[in-house]
Amino acid sequence: MAAAPAPAERPIPWRTIWATIGSVVATLAAIAMLREVSRVVVWLVIAVFFAVVLTPPVDFLEHRLHLRRAVATLVVFVAGFALLAGLLYAFISPIVDQSQEFVDNFPRYVEDAKAGRGPLGGVVQRFELDRRIEESRDELERALDSLGRQSLTIVRGVGNAVAATLTIVVLTILMLLSGPRMLQTGLGALSPPLRHHVRTVAVDAARAVTGYVAGNLLISLIAGAATFVFLFAAGVPFRTVLALWVAFADLIPLVGATLGAIPAVAVAFLHSTAAGVATLVFFVVYQQFENHVLQVTIMARTVDLNPLVVLVSVLLGVELFGLLGALLAIPVAGVVQVVGRDVWDARRGRLKPEPTVGADEVPASQAAS
Repeated sequence: MAAAPAPAERPIPWRTIWATIGSVVATLAAIAMLREVSRVVVWLVIAVFFAVVLTPPVDFLEHRLHLRRAVATLVVFVAGFALLAGLLYAFISPIVDQSQEFVDNFPRYVEDAKAGRGPLGGVVQRFELDRRIEESRDELERALDSLGRQSLTIVRGVGNAVAATLTIVVLTILMLLSGPRMLQTGLGALSPPLRHHVRTVAVDAARAVTGYVAGNLLISLIAGAATFVFLFAAGVPFRTVLALWVAFADLIPLVGATLGAIPAVAVAFLHSTAAGVATLVFFVVYQQFENHVLQVTIMARTVDLNPLVVLVSVLLGVELFGLLGALLAIPVAGVVQVVGRDVWDARRGRLKPEPTVGADEVPASQAAS
């Protein structure tokens, strides 16, 4: 019996071919455009983050103290800049004072080091640093000359950073002022049930972000205070600057505590071997306390993320946006978790009144309260 003839292949319509080509070209054009405006996108992401974090105090001043939203925003920004200025003064003033003291006593430090006296004397003699510095004098001079030639590049970088900061501040202010109105306009286009649900998810996601930021700031404040008390008791110099650095570095997930401990331990060893060993032991013990007590107690009330999710989100954040990406990674992952949990519940056909957080499926409003 003869086999049935194979069906003739139908040619692909030219409309489909041109539509496919157009889609590829449009996608490539969109990627190229996004790459060109990537800096603006980063600024927008940062501004959105700060707007979400600053919305609760602005709303409090607007609804509880009955201030106009513009006035409430101004009060929050003035208070924030005053706090930032105070931190910068507390950080820079000891550095200036100690630097001036170091410059005044530098000749004596050099003589003591060459004679083998003082905290640096043994190090200089053991590693023959004076001979090595003398041999590398020409290379050091060339490095200093190169640094001087790069001053224009440094100034340009500082100017770009200042411009970026001002742009982010302006974007944040505009989002705080017009954000609620824009949100209401967008929600008004939705049906009433969907509008209520989207508003609930958005509020819970914002609450997760603000809760994480507040918890992280509290943990960093505790780390800085504990470091200052210990360094003061051990008699280690530069304790104020070191404590502020520990508090700032502790904001960075995963590696922040280690980064903050390195300068403090180094300065303590220069002060004395006993102080260095004691400082090293203090940071090892404190990091265990922070990881297993403070993090669990404080962060469990905000966003309960799997450690693997935390690590992956931080790595992605660092790769995309550097240090700032590491700071934003966990709150963004918390928002994704809230939204993802809500979408998963909807697909399983048992949508909850509000999203849940963590493996225990704790309601987001209770987790962030």
